[in-house]
Amino acid sequence: MSLQTNHLIVSYGKKPVIRDFSEKFIAGQVTALIGCNGAGKSTLLRAMAGLSPMEGELTLAEHLLIRSEQHSLIAYMPQDTDAASSLCVLEVVLLGRLGKLGLRLPLSLVEDATAALAAFGLLDLQKRTLNEISGGQRQLVYLAQALFRKPKVLLLDEPTAALDLRHQLLVLEHVRAYARASGACVAIAMHDLTLAAQFSDRMIGLKDGYVIASGLAEEVLTAQSLHAMYGIKADIFRGPSGQIQVAPLLAV
Repeated sequence: MSLQTNHLIVSYGKKPVIRDFSEKFIAGQVTALIGCNGAGKSTLLRAMAGLSPMEGELTLAEHLLIRSEQHSLIAYMPQDTDAASSLCVLEVVLLGRLGKLGLRLPLSLVEDATAALAAFGLLDLQKRTLNEISGGQRQLVYLAQALFRKPKVLLLDEPTAALDLRHQLLVLEHVRAYARASGACVAIAMHDLTLAAQFSDRMIGLKDGYVIASGLAEEVLTAQSLHAMYGIKADIFRGPSGQIQVAPLLAV
């Protein structure tokens, strides 16, 4: 089920941050949102998740979504996962499907939650509290929670920001596999343009809330669009494996 945004406008007070955004997020595909700090990526994801007021429409499989449906069908992972909590890792993941934790939980649900943790190498941490693990590990826990919900739409804001290189690849491979297997629409805000090109099916480039370019990586990652979005000069080339790579050269 593809997600269509129609003329989305998001403002803080009287200042528009997202301006007339109309794009399609295709079922089973990963779309990377790129752009400099303040371009509107996080604001857009929050609005699509139903966490910020917006104008315009969201339709999923041509069905107009209301706010309550956004919350039930869309899983959102914020960039900031540093909030302190005394909940253990397994409890945090279980809350992805439960409104609250009870004394008795179905065994199948617990098994699914532990499998979600195992996918990211977190099984040994399941009884530790969030306060007892690193920032990168917390990021993985919240990603496991988001995937545990089995959402129709998955929105991730810089999900690899606190991770080492191996875990960045693990996360992006797992998210892409989830999109393919479930038919979910996935949108990821990213700063690493090379990884964005490698793991996304489409890219949308933002600047000051406007769409500068959208399409395949080779259509979006051009010298002209990178200059417009980031104010940089960069080399764009294909490496030995055939993947598009971006090498920033200087600010202009």
